[in-house]
Amino acid sequence: MVIDDIKKICVIGAGNMGHQISLAAAIAGYKVSCTDISLEMLDKAASFVQTYLPERVAKGKLTQEQADQAKNNISFTQNLEEAAGDADFVIEAAVEKMDIKRKLFADLDRIAPPHAILATNSSYIVSSKVADATKRPDKVCNMHFFNPALVMKLVEVVQGPHTSPETAQVTMDLCAILGKTAILLKQEIYGFVVNRILAALKNEALLLADIGIATPQEIDIAVTNALGHPKGPFALMDLTGIDLTYYVGMEKYQETRDPKDKPSPLVVEKFVKGEWGRKTKKGWYNYE
Repeated sequence: MVIDDIKKICVIGAGNMGHQISLAAAIAGYKVSCTDISLEMLDKAASFVQTYLPERVAKGKLTQEQADQAKNNISFTQNLEEAAGDADFVIEAAVEKMDIKRKLFADLDRIAPPHAILATNSSYIVSSKVADATKRPDKVCNMHFFNPALVMKLVEVVQGPHTSPETAQVTMDLCAILGKTAILLKQEIYGFVVNRILAALKNEALLLADIGIATPQEIDIAVTNALGHPKGPFALMDLTGIDLTYYVGMEKYQETRDPKDKPSPLVVEKFVKGEWGRKTKKGWYNYE
């Protein structure tokens, strides 16, 4: 398989990552089917497309013809068979839960054409954890976008021990067509490159807040003003989702059983309250 063989892309998940990845691919000229079990999420994703494209035209970033073509390229459905049945490339952007991902990849292996590449957008779960749920492990890899996917340029492509060089190359080529800058990790490692660096910062920030040295807001002020980061670690958690931080921590703890891998007490408190950040209008900050 080569990059020119890709005509249709299927994206699993219509949340913040999924619908933006879908639209990026549609703008790049691909037919895209975005699927989700939640009709509410699909409706929100469709509304985003209706708002985003005219804004890009108004700003001179897209021509009206490009916007119209992108709108025609993208569709939304709750039907996984309809979305993936004729896809050449599938990008899974579902919740960071191992059991859900393994079931999805088993279903995709059954539904998608034999030649289709199955990529996971997971930021922590390496693709070898799901590849054996399929009969095509050589066509499984990580393709990790950053939030917001329409803006952030970097994509981390991870070539696991099961991933063929062909699959890695096609995925890198697809990133380029989507206007992204991709890096290829030649072996799997927990957290990849960016999140390993971010995790060190986030974990220290959470420790400082947990023990009462400073508030989350004060820590963000310190990081943005002293280190020059565009967002502090707590504002970034609000953007990506405090629920994601919780799930990632629990997945790692269940694997290692090391108490230091458990989510921070403050994160657990926010998770239980349903204060997950921007998606719920409240997290470390209030977005009402």
